Amino acid sequence: MTEEFHKIRRLPPYVFEEVNRLKAAARGRGADIVDLGMGNPDLPTPSFVVDKLCETVRDPRTHRYSASKGIAGLRRAQAAYYERRFGVKLDPNRQVVATLGSKEGFANMAQAITAPGDVVLCPNPTYPIHAFGFLMAGGTIRSIPAKPDDEFLAAVDRAVRHSIPKPLAIILNYPSNPTAYVADLDFYAEVVALARKHNIIVLSDLAYAEIFFEGAPPPSILQVPGAIDVAVEFTSMSKTFSMPGWRIGFAVGNERLIAALARVKSYLDYGAFTPIQVAATAALNAGDNAIAEVRAIYKRRRDVLVESFGRAGFEVPPPSSTMFAWAPIPEPYRRLGSLEFSKLLVEKADVAVAPGIGFGEHGDDYVRIALVENEHRIRQAARNIKRFLAPAQEARQNVVPLSRTA
Repeated sequence: MTEEFHKIRRLPPYVFEEVNRLKAAARGRGADIVDLGMGNPDLPTPSFVVDKLCETVRDPRTHRYSASKGIAGLRRAQAAYYERRFGVKLDPNRQVVATLGSKEGFANMAQAITAPGDVVLCPNPTYPIHAFGFLMAGGTIRSIPAKPDDEFLAAVDRAVRHSIPKPLAIILNYPSNPTAYVADLDFYAEVVALARKHNIIVLSDLAYAEIFFEGAPPPSILQVPGAIDVAVEFTSMSKTFSMPGWRIGFAVGNERLIAALARVKSYLDYGAFTPIQVAATAALNAGDNAIAEVRAIYKRRRDVLVESFGRAGFEVPPPSSTMFAWAPIPEPYRRLGSLEFSKLLVEKADVAVAPGIGFGEHGDDYVRIALVENEHRIRQAARNIKRFLAPAQEARQNVVPLSRTA
């Protein structure tokens, strides 16, 4: 039994693991690594949510199996959030499922709807589960541009005309991980019109809906009239309420798709621990102030990152949303590609970032920088990077241009 199993063969090497190994080795040698790689929030979960968990866990009745689709109160709370935030009315019994984070929701939706060889349109670069969930389910990925513009829509139109079989689904992720692109309702309306015309499913990842810094709050695709006929949207409490380890998310939208997801989940899990679901319900029902505080912290960190890294010679475009910056690799190092550059930052600057190639081949000129360290640590990372970049910058400044008459 030396051959890899079929589904494992379909998965490429996990490039983030190479950086993680270097990071662990450096820490083993005593290095102080400023870790801006994994999007793992460092902020504490709001105290009132923790208190509700502790209160509920003392009731032995909550220690039994829970409900795979989520307890009724949690599903009602998510429906109320959608009506309050987006003006979208949902039936909590038929159009809402609680998931073990949005990642599990995407993977199990892929299992529920994908037949071998089905074509799924997926942005590139994008969060890995968007593509690999469908690859593990036997589907085929056709890459489309990540930016929500006319080029994206044209790529979808081409795919519908030229893919055999016709695409099953389109993946959306706005605000986007890793690029921080944001879509507006006009764009969503165009996607919904295409999907309804060609009978294509739309799966929208809205995990970063509440982490935004400028402009109007990011919309939901379900605000578009008729979207409920073709779309399901995934959200998460990991970033919004700093609850990544609690593993609570949601899928909401089209009743048939939600039923398919719920049926698959009924075979695979009994849902999150009931006290976690009760605490998540409390967060959704009373957590607007906590959300605003989290947003303000990430905005301050973003501003410090952009300013301090810029002074260090590493220009970082300011993201308008998400907890990530999507930064072009500095020119002297771009030829190395994102993985080798990320490894160099760990080895030479004691700073960890995520290589863009891990989000798709079109991300290889970039690295993703997560706002998961405090402002002091971000400035420390900038100082380390400045020392690392200094020799290359000095070499460029000392290059004497050739004379036009030489």
